Amino acid sequence: MSAEGQPILEIWGRASLRGEVQISGAKNSALVLMAGALLCPGDCRLRNVPSLVDITRMSQILTALGVKLNQNNDVLEIDARQINPTKAPYDVVSQLRASFFVIGPLLTRLGMARVPLPGGCAIGARPVDLHVRGLQAMGANVRIESGMVHANVTGKNGKLKGAKIYLDYPSVGATETLIMAATLAEGETKIENAAQEPEVVDLANFCCQMGARISGAGTNTIVITGVEQLHSVNYAVIPDRIEAGTFLVAGAITHSEISLAPVIPQHLAPVIAKLHEMGCRVVTQERDRLQIIPGELRATDIETLPYPGFPTDMQAQFMALLSLSEGDSAISETVFENRFRHAAELNRMGADIRLKGNHALIRGVPFLSGAPVMATDLRASAALVLAGLAAEGKTIVQGLHHLDRGYDNLEGKLQQLGAKLQRINPQSRAEDFRRS
Repeated sequence: MSAEGQPILEIWGRASLRGEVQISGAKNSALVLMAGALLCPGDCRLRNVPSLVDITRMSQILTALGVKLNQNNDVLEIDARQINPTKAPYDVVSQLRASFFVIGPLLTRLGMARVPLPGGCAIGARPVDLHVRGLQAMGANVRIESGMVHANVTGKNGKLKGAKIYLDYPSVGATETLIMAATLAEGETKIENAAQEPEVVDLANFCCQMGARISGAGTNTIVITGVEQLHSVNYAVIPDRIEAGTFLVAGAITHSEISLAPVIPQHLAPVIAKLHEMGCRVVTQERDRLQIIPGELRATDIETLPYPGFPTDMQAQFMALLSLSEGDSAISETVFENRFRHAAELNRMGADIRLKGNHALIRGVPFLSGAPVMATDLRASAALVLAGLAAEGKTIVQGLHHLDRGYDNLEGKLQQLGAKLQRINPQSRAEDFRRS
């Protein structure tokens, strides 16, 4: 299981945490807003952009399309006056699922797009057929050949047409793709069974501030009336509800009181409800600040669902927490298949987790023991770090490239709270050895 030459995270467990942690901008919002900036033939400024590998990859894709980018700390300036709709690079797109978002803006603004099929975490099929069927309903010709999606709009003006679209599943990605495509389409588009996630609302707000006409975002029916052109905007990305949820679990699993800000408490309602069921208290200190007050952990059952249900992106972190809770718990994963690969790694640390199809049966144990473990996807990596914080002895987490895709300086933030952990880069250690 060794990944030779790759960085590892060493964690010495059982340290108490205290203080306040700064929550970064939402990864899943920032990525789609970056794609949405392609709709605007002027300058867009995004604030509160997290520093992540996925953001860097999206920047590379936009740059390859001819977009000019300028980043200064958490501010990203995007100039999409000149874009080439056919240059999205396969080697980057294949590593980032969110790269597929560029198809909607390119198609509606330029009348054509050529985008490789996307990649990302290996947590399930996540097909793009809902995106494609929606775009076809709006008049696009779409064909997939040799791993490449070719799309164009026929007709004398090369514009998409408004349509009534029903999504078989409330897919966040398909909802966002179709919102962007509809902003510059002719007439009205109605998306039924739309995703209701906060990131969808953030995209709609971003587009509206550029001059789009969108109503119903955050409900299951979204109506977009196309406009001729969008204009420049200065916009702040919402706080990352999954990062915030991860730190709430960090407080619960280490029996520590910690505060987090900025957050939008409403976005965390299902996570907070489960923590309350498990014996913890989460209190709102100010409008955008939460504090977790830990308690004796009790078992509970969780079923992942589209928002406003319990988020699949918090399932792995809660599995770590439930493994140390009194009693028997069950987790049902209804959103993605293949999303229990962290269970085997938690069992290496002494957890008692049995898998049956899309259900995980968890019997709480008195303690976990540090062990070498391998992260298998983004949220699994966070779960293993959390387990390491609570475990006795030293845990070594490998596969940190997953962690770096979605958490902005997680170990630095944990160190500020008092956690004992450090990242070790074997390559730099070998260079130090050679120099000595």
